[in-house]
Amino acid sequence: MLTTITEGLLCCLLGKTPNAVGPLESSLESRDGFTFLEVKPGRILRIHHALPDRPEPPESPVAPERGAVRCKRRITLYRNGQLLIENLGPESLACQNSAEVAEPEAPDPAGIPSKDGVAKRRKRKPKKVVTVDCEKRITSCKGTHGDVVLFFIHGVGGSLDIWKEQLEFFSKLGYEVVAPDLAGHGCSSAPPVAAAYTFYALAEDMRAVFKRYAKKRNILVGHSYGVSFCTFLAHEYPELVHKVIMINGGGPTALEPSLCSIFNLPPCVLHCLSPCLAWSFLKAGFARQGAKEKQLLKEGNAFNVSSFVLRATMSGQYWPEGDELYHAELAVPVLLVHGMHDKFVPVEEDQRMAEILLIAFLKVIDEGSHMVMLECPDTVNTLLHEFVLWEPD
Repeated sequence: MLTTITEGLLCCLLGKTPNAVGPLESSLESRDGFTFLEVKPGRILRIHHALPDRPEPPESPVAPERGAVRCKRRITLYRNGQLLIENLGPESLACQNSAEVAEPEAPDPAGIPSKDGVAKRRKRKPKKVVTVDCEKRITSCKGTHGDVVLFFIHGVGGSLDIWKEQLEFFSKLGYEVVAPDLAGHGCSSAPPVAAAYTFYALAEDMRAVFKRYAKKRNILVGHSYGVSFCTFLAHEYPELVHKVIMINGGGPTALEPSLCSIFNLPPCVLHCLSPCLAWSFLKAGFARQGAKEKQLLKEGNAFNVSSFVLRATMSGQYWPEGDELYHAELAVPVLLVHGMHDKFVPVEEDQRMAEILLIAFLKVIDEGSHMVMLECPDTVNTLLHEFVLWEPD
């Protein structure tokens, strides 16, 4: 603790960032199953890429009718932020999740008087009307399919090591898996400027990783902040993203950094408070706080980032496009996994996400919390695998 305070004071006096991760060599060679990918000059990400050693089996032809989902919905956005989602025609019966999530057009408080003296209500004009016409064939993705890749994206303060159990599980089943470290996290390089950790900068990193390893059918798995990058990729590449899995990702709201947050403190102060922050994360991120959970936190390399990177990443969470309308336009099946004891993300937020999305399934794990993939790996792996193999009747 004394060492931490001393380093924090030196940080204030010298203007340096303590414990910053230094830049790595721009080598793309695989080391112990890890690859270092240079997404931009000097910006290098550590990536776990496991390619199963198996022959490519010939793909069996699938009838166009099997696994077909045809949905057409009209989304009306009003100026007060309300959404009216209407599933149109008999084709909407193929949708797995079709609920009107907003009230119909509300009348204007200022009524227009009629001839008989009764005030008529004037309907509000919508701000924007979007029509989504989805005709997508959703097939089962088995480990023997050579065109399937699973991407795992962690959140703030984590690393690809939090996916250890999932990476091993799916690799043994014959799946190709890809898991990157975000910039400044894990063993990726840490640029010394705050602009390198905005949502858009990190999203472009994930776009580069996706374009490097994507195949015909890609399944995105995100945790916490990583869910936003999965949503971004699914929106940008609807033909390549086959399914999305969101673990404790929260509601379909636009990202905006909090003005009254502890992460707005100077990096030197955050560094002094790092032991307290780590303990707070342990209490809020795990349902129990025993020796096992502390070991899981250590092995997962979670919350082991510099104070500068933590502050810049939290302050850079600005993504106004990612609102409810943005999520309602997604035409890809989504599995929502929520740990019931999560103190960061209330279950009501994931329930709202399930209402907004076109095809969504919400699974709640009673004994899990925010780091549910570390607490309940077997349960999470089973849920993920069932969804990977799922296809509509």
